[in-house]
Amino acid sequence: MAAPTVEAGAPAGKALALLNRLDAVSRFVNRALAGLAGVALVAMMLFTVFDVVMRALGRPVAGSFEVIGWLSAVAMALALGYVQVHRGHVAMTLLTGRLEGRPLALLEVITGLMSMGLFAAVAWFLFRYGQVLQSTGSLSETLRIVIYPWVYVVTVGFAGLTLALFLDLLRSIGRLITGSPP
Repeated sequence: MAAPTVEAGAPAGKALALLNRLDAVSRFVNRALAGLAGVALVAMMLFTVFDVVMRALGRPVAGSFEVIGWLSAVAMALALGYVQVHRGHVAMTLLTGRLEGRPLALLEVITGLMSMGLFAAVAWFLFRYGQVLQSTGSLSETLRIVIYPWVYVVTVGFAGLTLALFLDLLRSIGRLITGSPP
């Protein structure tokens, strides 16, 4: 959905042009992350089928629960921003359905700030956790392989969600200032 355009010479036009560029970057990044999430989902499916077949042959794959757990975490995390960009999350509209104009925009700014703050904090703490795992050389229990790369990938997914929430927040601030409808 393309945003309306304004003359590039006006300050509002420059702000809108910057917002449009940020939106394009967010959409590109989150589309790419969603593509990687799809790859992880397919890999998880193929690995599960392989494990089931091997179990039927009496040779279960060691560490299958670890690998499937990592792939499911990656698939979920990398898809978060894409779902936010396309408004795919569940929204409770009991209160917001009755509001319009600036009161609705103010509520969107407040919830946008809280949401962005929460998921930025999640991304930051996941990044720090990945650093701890990397510096301590933590290994998985069954396969004895390093865990931190998986944590960093999940961190990237939450960063993509934070980027999408940041764009939503900027739009809400714009609606609060101008009083325009969403």
